[in-house]
Amino acid sequence: MPECVVGSRCVPVSAILRHSMKRAIATAAILLFSLTTVRAGAAEPLLGTWKLLSQVVNGQKVDSDPLMLRIYKSGNGLEFAYSVPVNGIFFVSTTFTSVHLDGSESDVKDARGKKVGTVRITKEGASEYKVVLQGPNRPTASSKLTISPDGKTLTSESGAGATATAQVFSRQ
Repeated sequence: MPECVVGSRCVPVSAILRHSMKRAIATAAILLFSLTTVRAGAAEPLLGTWKLLSQVVNGQKVDSDPLMLRIYKSGNGLEFAYSVPVNGIFFVSTTFTSVHLDGSESDVKDARGKKVGTVRITKEGASEYKVVLQGPNRPTASSKLTISPDGKTLTSESGAGATATAQVFSRQ
């Protein structure tokens, strides 16, 4: 004879437990989905694929070769992959690996994966980043990355005077 819960009809306790377990799993799934959605909504604004639209050097617009920048999560950091077209196919020419936005040092690698320098990127605001590039036999270069309020444009500004450069990328 099955155990019953007191009430107008007899329901086995095991059925009540199964129903309670299903409800608990459904509630946990909804909670997990809600937390994932909130976290996804707060994604790093740098993430995505960016296409170079224009470049200005020393106040003059300069023709530039096509360039794509893809920034994506990799492990517990970010990867920056700069690509240029060769015979109509984009090849990664430079990468920043294992980047953290706290100013810690990360590697800069060429197309062959050889380390050619280091980069430090620091998030300075909701949509502003300071970048410092260093490498052997070249001066340290600093730049500022800014994402537009609508999130569709990334501007990179570096140098001063005759070397002042501004690059504008659009989100793809």
